[in-house]
Amino acid sequence: MSRENEIGMRDIVKASVVISDRIGRDVSAQLDLEEALEASRYTSHPYSTHPREWPPLVEVADSRELPPILIERYNAAGGEGTALCGIFPEIRRAWASVDNSLFLWRFDKWQVLLDGQCPEYSGEEQAICAVGLVKTKPGIFVEAIQHLLVLATPVELLLVGVCCSGSGDGSDPYAEVSLQPLPEYTIPSDGVTMTCISCTNRGHIFLAGRDGHIYELHYTTGSGWYKQCRKVCLTAGLGSVVSRWVVPNVFKFGAVDPIVEMAVDNERHILYARTEEMKIQVYSLGMNGDGPLKKVTEEKNLINQRDLHSGSRQAAGSRSTARSTKTSIVSISPLSYVESKWLHLVAILSDGRRMYLTTTKSSGNSGTFGNNLQKPSCLKVVTTRPPPPLGVGGGLSIGPLSLAGRSQAEDLSLKIESAYYSSATLVLSDSSPSTTSSLLIVNRDSTTQSASSSTNLGTGVRSSRALRECVSSLPVEGRMLAVAEVLPLPDTAATVQSLYSQLEFVGYNNFGESSEKLAGKLWARGDLPTQHILPRRRIIIFSTMGMMEVVFNRPVDILRRLLESNTPRTILEDFFNRFGPGEAAAMCLMLAARIVHTENFINNVVAEKAAEAFEDPRVVGLPQLEGSGALANTRTAAGGFSMGQVVQEAEPIFSGAHEGLCLCASRLLLPIWELPVMSSSDSTNEKGIVGCRLSVEAMQVLEDKLRSLEKFLRSRRNQRRGLYGSVGLGDLTGSILIGTVADVATGDRSLTRNHFSSYSRNLESTSNKRQRLPYSPAELASMEVRAMECVRQLLLRCGEALFLLQLLSRHHVTRLIQSFDSSTKQSLIQLTFHQLVCSEDGDRLATRLVSALMEYYTGPDGRGTVDDVSGRLREGCPSFYQESDYKFYLAVECLERAAAASNNDEREMLARDAFSKLSGVPESADLQTVCKRFEDLRFYEAVVRLPLQKAQALDPAGDAMNEQLDAGARAHAFAQRQRCYDIIINALRSLKGEASQREFGSPIRPSTQSSLNPAARKNYICQIIQLSVQSSDRIFHEYLYRALINLGLEDELLEFGGPDLVPFLQNAGREPTQEARTLSALASETPPLGHSGAPIPAYQTKYFELLARYYVLKRQHILAAHVLLRLAERRSNSLENFPTLEQRRQYLSNSVIQAKSASDDDGLTNSSRDSGLLDLLEGKLTVLQFQIKIKEELERLVSKLESAPSTSESAPNNSEAEFLQAVKEKVKELSLDLKSITQLYNEYAVPFELWEICLEMLYFASYSGDTDSSIVRDTWGRLMDQALSKGGIAEACLVLKRIGSHVYPGDGAVLPLDMLCLHLEKAALDRCVAGDEIVGDEDVARALLAACKGAVELVLNAYDQLLSSGVVLLSPTLKLRLLRSVLVVLREWVVSTSARGMGSSPIGASLNIRGTFSMDHKTAISHGIRDKITSAANRYMTEVRRLSLPQSQTEMVYRGFKELEESLLTSLSFERF
Repeated sequence: MSRENEIGMRDIVKASVVISDRIGRDVSAQLDLEEALEASRYTSHPYSTHPREWPPLVEVADSRELPPILIERYNAAGGEGTALCGIFPEIRRAWASVDNSLFLWRFDKWQVLLDGQCPEYSGEEQAICAVGLVKTKPGIFVEAIQHLLVLATPVELLLVGVCCSGSGDGSDPYAEVSLQPLPEYTIPSDGVTMTCISCTNRGHIFLAGRDGHIYELHYTTGSGWYKQCRKVCLTAGLGSVVSRWVVPNVFKFGAVDPIVEMAVDNERHILYARTEEMKIQVYSLGMNGDGPLKKVTEEKNLINQRDLHSGSRQAAGSRSTARSTKTSIVSISPLSYVESKWLHLVAILSDGRRMYLTTTKSSGNSGTFGNNLQKPSCLKVVTTRPPPPLGVGGGLSIGPLSLAGRSQAEDLSLKIESAYYSSATLVLSDSSPSTTSSLLIVNRDSTTQSASSSTNLGTGVRSSRALRECVSSLPVEGRMLAVAEVLPLPDTAATVQSLYSQLEFVGYNNFGESSEKLAGKLWARGDLPTQHILPRRRIIIFSTMGMMEVVFNRPVDILRRLLESNTPRTILEDFFNRFGPGEAAAMCLMLAARIVHTENFINNVVAEKAAEAFEDPRVVGLPQLEGSGALANTRTAAGGFSMGQVVQEAEPIFSGAHEGLCLCASRLLLPIWELPVMSSSDSTNEKGIVGCRLSVEAMQVLEDKLRSLEKFLRSRRNQRRGLYGSVGLGDLTGSILIGTVADVATGDRSLTRNHFSSYSRNLESTSNKRQRLPYSPAELASMEVRAMECVRQLLLRCGEALFLLQLLSRHHVTRLIQSFDSSTKQSLIQLTFHQLVCSEDGDRLATRLVSALMEYYTGPDGRGTVDDVSGRLREGCPSFYQESDYKFYLAVECLERAAAASNNDEREMLARDAFSKLSGVPESADLQTVCKRFEDLRFYEAVVRLPLQKAQALDPAGDAMNEQLDAGARAHAFAQRQRCYDIIINALRSLKGEASQREFGSPIRPSTQSSLNPAARKNYICQIIQLSVQSSDRIFHEYLYRALINLGLEDELLEFGGPDLVPFLQNAGREPTQEARTLSALASETPPLGHSGAPIPAYQTKYFELLARYYVLKRQHILAAHVLLRLAERRSNSLENFPTLEQRRQYLSNSVIQAKSASDDDGLTNSSRDSGLLDLLEGKLTVLQFQIKIKEELERLVSKLESAPSTSESAPNNSEAEFLQAVKEKVKELSLDLKSITQLYNEYAVPFELWEICLEMLYFASYSGDTDSSIVRDTWGRLMDQALSKGGIAEACLVLKRIGSHVYPGDGAVLPLDMLCLHLEKAALDRCVAGDEIVGDEDVARALLAACKGAVELVLNAYDQLLSSGVVLLSPTLKLRLLRSVLVVLREWVVSTSARGMGSSPIGASLNIRGTFSMDHKTAISHGIRDKITSAANRYMTEVRRLSLPQSQTEMVYRGFKELEESLLTSLSFERF
């Protein structure tokens, strides 16, 4: 969005706050009638008179005589026949009956009577006694019959069809009325004379009989024995029904109280009846008005009740004297919801007073709105309104009554003979003595004079809420017979109903009544809130002398008349004073902009005068500071300054012109501002029909008014009229909204007009020289102009929104949004007009709707081209459809043509053309939709470049990685970019084969959506990655790399990744929720990995694995080895997402492989390679293997302990359980992290007596901690003892072979052969003597040889050392065993030496030891070795002889040495060995 649009939207939001506040105040100011009546009880003068200097409030628009044929027929009857009259406002007809003839004529057009159009119906012989009009029930009569006339005679009841048709040009919907007799719908009256007829809006017909009962006339389409029309008595019991059939009415005697008036409340479904004895009966019609009639209550002492509830103050000497006549009820009228939710009925008394009644036990603010929907339960008086004063316009005035021309003996009370009440207007026919008959018309006083005249604070607040009415008097000839409202025309009524039907504070819904009646109820809200939409109110009065049309002038009509007649300025100023500057300015604005509903066109003279008054500071005032003076808040009561108090800066108060503009705008927008723009036929079902809540006609009317008001303000701004001409411009662009208060304060103040000088002088005269005003007059004027300009922009935006809604409504919203998802549909249904105009969500939804509309024209089944609808959108709502949008949809049209093209070259050309158009408007393009189309065409260049262009346009300054901004601003910038990036990622996801929802506007073409083979998919994926990497957007690169990893496209990432891939992989381990914050790290080059032992979080592992793969792919083996080392050494603080020891071993193994694969092309020097990395890695791998062995040993120990039976029968021993738990803890510790060799030895191997592993670690560490290697010898000893305890000599020999061969070669400290030899030989001797184990002479010797890997001389030296040294005292038996082992060693020496000489293995040679030792064998042994063996054999023969043992024990050993010696010297066979 451009800068100008941003500023405009910001100003619109500011203006919307003001309008919302103004609407809220208007709604809260609309009081319920009960609240206004309660407040008026404390006022002394509830009535006022209209100023004589003003045009009249009520005036007679026209007087018409009765139809000549009616007068002729009446005169022919001699004035003695039965004559009735009334008015049917539903069909714009008056009626009168003379005997059996009924006449209908147009009451609002005299020319119709002159033409003789006065239909007469005289189909009956009996005189007509009651007439009614009812709306027909659907499905019974032909469509042309929309109403029924109900005629009652003393003998029959009959229905007559009424056909109403409009004029040919449609200007007059009530042009013709014809009557259609319905002979099938005639029934006898059973001798009951009906007094009145009342009908409901649902077609029910109620008739009141002179017998005091209420009847209902049913009519259906029945046939046969079931009558089509029948009469049912609703109020009589079984006895009354029987008596009616048995005893005729003429023989019935007794007092009968006939019903003289009935009134239906169609909103609350209540029927009221008034009898001659002033009883009021209440009947319920059921919850929906279709239930059976049920009597609720009957009250006959209501006039006495009203005295208890009369809270009005009586004027001194007024009407407290006794009256000569009894007060009676003249008329009853239901009150609509619009007027009151708590009061239900008003009864007008013969003395002019009004009783307000309710049918529920709880009323007023103590109840709830739902309480009004309850069934009626009673009838009680809530309050009584005093009568209007006598002599209005004559001798009496409001206040102390002036008794001019009256004697003390005269009765001062009114004598009301007939009355009419509707929508807060009361018409009384007064026939007081000594006065001519007159009509008193009472309606609400719209001026604010009463509220401003009060001096007491509490009384002033109460007076502002009190009901104040204005009384007007009209002289009339004859007696008032009937009164009816002239309902608005159907078009106007439909508009009003569409706008106001869902306003809660208005309080009416469609209860089946016509829109004309519903619109007429809105008059009860007063003139000020409705005069812009409703016409002047008119009533028709039917009197004995003719018909009179009375019109009520609204305040705006009075102002118009004042402006037309060149009224003196004082009268205009009085008008502004009475209504207040704001209200009067609003009316001037309505006249100047011509948005008020008038019968006649407002001429240019009146419009110009109204505009001048709107801009005249002498009547609307000037912007000023809050309080009486600019520095009033800084003064103390004593007049000095209070240095210890906080000084509150005075707030600016704008002039009446600004208030009037806000009032005018808020009242125009009130019906739609906080209400949804859409409605659904079924809110619980997604498949409900969705459409605009308002009708197209209503939106058109409202749009015209808003645009007219905005056009007027724009013209005054362009002409620099009023305050627009008294302020300077903020900059050279001509916009007064860009400059600030400081700009104006420092600007050229000579632009300020002279009318600010007086205000400035007044402020300066009251201020101290040391004090400075917060704002100068010029600054205040500039602030007001800015505020008015904001409202003007809001009006323009609202008009455009209404235009868009009309266009959408004409194209059927349900069809347009059929492809929307459920959440979008729900958001659209809940979207208010305020949100549509001022919020980002509203703008987004409007864009979606425009997109759907364009799809309707340009889609596969399109009805036109882009130009067909773009011109209307650009002209009617440019803020919702800009030039960039036009280019966007031209591109969409190109894409549609490309999708339909069969030639590949043509398809690519059209796609590139669309891409070129969209590249010029990247910010406004709906890429979510259009990129799907490019995907269908396989034009991935646009799929990549368009989102990146839009991301750059949305965040041109790179706020997403600007560390100087707060986190919220950076997160918002990154979120905008992310929405663009996701389009590219979704394209990759689609090619990868993962499911993704297809956006609206992307139809799948058979020609372009054919299945792709894997090679083509990979090719397109690589194309997208290569195009993406070419971008300079490093923020996107990081987002792309993450997405590729998540999609499993690591190979493509490593192959085509950009130069920033390595820094990304190195820094990709931060928390995912902090992505926006980490983006700033890309601004600086990330150094290579440092210390390899640094810990790596678990979520960073995959990135370092990829980094290692990348280094391997680029043949940077040393770097790969470092990364793998870090992965192996990563630490974990929990049991989740940590590598196992086997995984760590794999990392280290691979690291060793990479270190071994290092070559000169790594870019590293030889000294770097010789730094010991390979030795370090191999050492760490060996230590890890130790750790794995220890863990396995401890796990076997745990399994053994858990499987072993408990030492206690009842429960395990505590020490055993603690030991088991300790072992498990050690296993857990070993599983988490790598341990050093010192930790493994001291904390795990030694405590758990893992001596074999201890020896391996000591050997690996090349331990030489003490000179005698006592630790190593002691460990060997512990290991041998452990082995002996487990499996005896055999086990010990096995352990020795395994461990010895592993640690050999080594020094004596690592493999102490002498100690091992003595330890094992002694143990073998002891176990043989004890009989625990049979140990052969060869077992220990061969184990020692195997531990030394066949190093015979080392073993022989160990034995020789034991035999020849005197340090160890050996018993003769032990010496003998040692000598036997020495013999085995010598023999093995011979065998191994001969095997090496023959080139065979020692094992193969040893297998032949029992064979013949030929001369060839001897020649294979070197002379030196033979001499050594021979010498040793000779020496050990001597040792054997020295033993102090019996010869039988030593003979075999001696002979063995001797034969070995001889065999080496001679060629004797070795078979005996």
